[in-house]
Amino acid sequence: MGSGVSEKLFHSRDHSDVEMSSSHLAELVTDTDTAQHFLFKYGFMKPVNLESTQSPDFDTLTDSDIFSEDTVQDRTSSYHSEYTEHLPESPHFISALLEFQRVSGLPVTGVFDDATKVAMNKPRCGVPDKEEDQSDTMKTSTTAEDLNESSEPFNVTATVQSNNTDVVQNNTSDQDEPENRKQHHLQTLIHRNKRSTSALWGHAAFSKNVLTWRLIGEGYSSQLSVEEQRHIFRLAFRMWSEVSPLQFVEDLHSSPDEIDIRLGFGTGRHFGCSQSFDGAGREFAHAWFLGDIHFDDDEHFTAPNTGNGISLLKVAVHEIGHVLGLPHIYRSGSIMQPSYRPQDDGFELDWLDRKAIQNLYGGCGGRFSTVFDWIRKERTAYGEVVVRFNTYFMRNGWYWLYENRSNRTRYGDPVSVQVGWHGLPSSGVDAYVHVWSRETDAVYFFKGAQYWKYDSENDQVFSEDADGRRYPRLISEGFPGVPSPVDTAYYDRRDAHIYFFRGSMVYRFSVQANKLAPKSPQKITELFPALTPGDHPASNLDAAYFSYTHNTLFLIKGASYWRVVGRRERRMKRSLPYNSLLPAREVQQQWFDICDVHASALRTDRR
Repeated sequence: MGSGVSEKLFHSRDHSDVEMSSSHLAELVTDTDTAQHFLFKYGFMKPVNLESTQSPDFDTLTDSDIFSEDTVQDRTSSYHSEYTEHLPESPHFISALLEFQRVSGLPVTGVFDDATKVAMNKPRCGVPDKEEDQSDTMKTSTTAEDLNESSEPFNVTATVQSNNTDVVQNNTSDQDEPENRKQHHLQTLIHRNKRSTSALWGHAAFSKNVLTWRLIGEGYSSQLSVEEQRHIFRLAFRMWSEVSPLQFVEDLHSSPDEIDIRLGFGTGRHFGCSQSFDGAGREFAHAWFLGDIHFDDDEHFTAPNTGNGISLLKVAVHEIGHVLGLPHIYRSGSIMQPSYRPQDDGFELDWLDRKAIQNLYGGCGGRFSTVFDWIRKERTAYGEVVVRFNTYFMRNGWYWLYENRSNRTRYGDPVSVQVGWHGLPSSGVDAYVHVWSRETDAVYFFKGAQYWKYDSENDQVFSEDADGRRYPRLISEGFPGVPSPVDTAYYDRRDAHIYFFRGSMVYRFSVQANKLAPKSPQKITELFPALTPGDHPASNLDAAYFSYTHNTLFLIKGASYWRVVGRRERRMKRSLPYNSLLPAREVQQQWFDICDVHASALRTDRR
């Protein structure tokens, strides 16, 4: 395939101009012979042991041996040589058919019926559903209850993965690079089959959190412009970054061997890969555990939400999941299902996809600059005025909207503070205060020695106050006696005071009197005593957050939070001291998927 920029196709209304000839169509599963072929290829019947088929050691093979038709071949061609051991009537074939029907949600009959035939002919990923492990056990499954989720059971099939992420470095010239890449592919494949796994969720393929990727120049698709392809891949990588501690950077300058994840399009035999594509209609892509993803350019790939065709975004997200170490997951809604399902509007990662990747790489962490509920009045379509609120987490000039009903961040976050909060500093803010009473409804943001008043109705900062003084103003002018900068702050509706936190001290500010309350400042440990001795943030809080969802105050510092005892807690247990702190818990146990993305990742302009 050439390295030039491919011209975008413009299709006829009936798509007749992009229909593939019969020579480019995948072979359908029509009988028990082709069904055996399918079951071998995707691991439901015992796969070929490549170690036994390699007569010489790898190091003794010449380049002509490596790239001959006999050595680098479609893996499926090897399966035909084993058919004599697995006749259609044999227990091996029936057992494999039963397992395929079970994980596919079909009637488990062991009969090659029409429903099974339809399931086998669905477009799908080329990564095998099952691989041979040390115990020669082909079945690996679990249920949602194993993760303490009350939903329907699902089955997971583990693919062979490795914790070895080293990339082989070749001291060769640029013109020898394609040949060495092919040799490396074969070496990887042989090494891959020597390893084993019994891990339900696969293995973390990378030991670092910042990974580089590239659409290789010789592997552009002929169906979408290069920029469209790169845009889709940026979004696909970002979707995994939004729910894990991994960050992805497109690297256009390093040598290919230094890139962690390489992507490319090909047809038939491609890039010296050991697994050739079958044409349009069945296998659309496959991925290798060391980081290569190949897409079948005979398929009709399309941009997201453009109608007919196969969504390149959905396929890319699936294959990236394999590269990161995830196996196929049999669960409705999971992106890691082996068979392709048309993309729905608003396609996103399923709950189980998120938990699976976090099981490999851990949850997301990091300190917040502030956390708050933004309350505002809105008029419904019927003219009624209702009060709504959203929860926001801010960090380093970015923010996440938290969907309390779904207990997760909004899809597509984080977003730049400047994009969503018009007029605030690009680096973010230190504190948020909403003075909300019968007489007053005012929102303030604090940063350094300054503060801004926010116009919630018009979604922007006020340019000046009622007396014509322009914003931002000094904190010392608007809130006499309060030092700057502050760590965090919140407004307590019960006593109509703003609580400003700085270091180990708390400054109670009376809104009505416009001055500090008597006895201020006080130590945080005095106003908010620890229920368990020593279990206290003590100083330098990240956020003091009153949650209207939980109707309680949280103190947040680093990876931990402390819930403050209020009326609700005292109703349950009267002996609890008022304003005392319950034992610390991890932030990620209460609020999920608040994950950073790399600054170079795709940006979304929405609130």
